[in-house]
Amino acid sequence: MSFQRRFNRYLRSLRRGLHILAAPVKGDNGRGGLFIQAYRGFGSRNRLFLMGRVFRQPGFGASLREDLLRRDIIDLIRRLLRKPIVSACVRIRYKDTNTVVYTDQHGYFRVDMELGNMPSDVAWHEMDLSLDSPVDERAATTGEFFTPMSSAQYGVISDIDDTVVFTGVANTARMMWRLFAQGADRREVFPGVPALYQAFHAGQVPHQGNPLFYVSRAPWSIYAVLAEVFRRNCIPHGPILILREWGMKRGSLLPRRDKDHKLDAIRHILGMYPEMRFVLVGDSGQRDPEIYTYILREHPGRILGIYIRDVSNCRERSASIDRLAREARESGCDLILAADNLAMAEHAAAEGLIADSAVDAVRQEQDRS
Repeated sequence: MSFQRRFNRYLRSLRRGLHILAAPVKGDNGRGGLFIQAYRGFGSRNRLFLMGRVFRQPGFGASLREDLLRRDIIDLIRRLLRKPIVSACVRIRYKDTNTVVYTDQHGYFRVDMELGNMPSDVAWHEMDLSLDSPVDERAATTGEFFTPMSSAQYGVISDIDDTVVFTGVANTARMMWRLFAQGADRREVFPGVPALYQAFHAGQVPHQGNPLFYVSRAPWSIYAVLAEVFRRNCIPHGPILILREWGMKRGSLLPRRDKDHKLDAIRHILGMYPEMRFVLVGDSGQRDPEIYTYILREHPGRILGIYIRDVSNCRERSASIDRLAREARESGCDLILAADNLAMAEHAAAEGLIADSAVDAVRQEQDRS
């Protein structure tokens, strides 16, 4: 490849990365003001959880709508100049139920509210969010949350990074490139993931509608990119939980340390559905095997299986996971360290979690890749 072609390719990738970084501020057409940003939540028959943020966004550069490059540069600057609104009072209304919550020092709020009995066969629900203080009618928005269908037999909690989508979190520079310079059309999904996750969603008997929950270390700014990756690859839709906010306001693109955020997120999901059992899916590159085994210790009998994609290519790491697998087996749960999704599918079918025919679908997807 010639230098000019390589340069043009990198330039296009950087341009796409700029567009992704600027995307979160594009909905206001440059007007600025107060905004409520609601992330997709999840709920049970009588409880709702949802996160969001309140911030003030500067309004300038609206006249640059036709100049896309300058528009993105201006929008990125506007994003960096966002000011979180501390102690804002956010009112949430769902049907006849309403409550108020307050934002923290970074402008984030968490909604954990009790509801009346929910419809059993409606997966997605909408609620209204508005500001009681400071009052600004233009900041009102609509949020949505998910509840499992009555036919669901189990749930799936899956990591995203290096489990569903190839990210390379072990290499920070490459991870940053893939996160910020690749759009949904360039993100690489591991072969067999769509078929396997569709099989989990369907269950052993078709149309069980088993819910899938996804967790990611990515920044909130690429939430829409992840959702589009799922749509393009026909991966079952479900709540995407971002475990931590990245530190752009602190002069760094790197995230703050996540500590026990993933462990807490999984505990929260299990607490929301105390009668439901779960399958856990992750990778060997980070601490997924350790976290999932810890969850198994805390919740004996509730974990149907643990599937770990082997991405570390390290003998010591494999030996460490083997020790965890022996511990899990003593608790009546298999921890499978697998090279690909076919191995996961074969085990899941043998355990009665997915239909036998789904194994062939996963095999065909991998053969096409």
